[in-house]
Amino acid sequence: MSIDENTAARVAKLARIKVEDNALPALAAEFNTILGFIEQLNEVDVEGVAPMTSVTPQRLKRRVDDVTDGGQQDKVLSNAPDAREGFFAVPKVVE
Repeated sequence: MSIDENTAARVAKLARIKVEDNALPALAAEFNTILGFIEQLNEVDVEGVAPMTSVTPQRLKRRVDDVTDGGQQDKVLSNAPDAREGFFAVPKVVE
């Protein structure tokens, strides 16, 4: 897969990143370098390799998933600049 300048410009627009026209060739080249690295990774045979969280064997710390102090809706909403009907009220941002 190859990224051209038009695609790089579209990606920048979707990411809301301002990129000058003279910088688009370098951005497209950088995208192509990244995609080339990903294609290289896809060629590696990982059959039988267990997933890892780190280069050193370790177990991730876990906690019990229990609700410990719920029921404070009024206290939480007291900090809100605008709360209605038990919820945070926010201004409309999508037209």
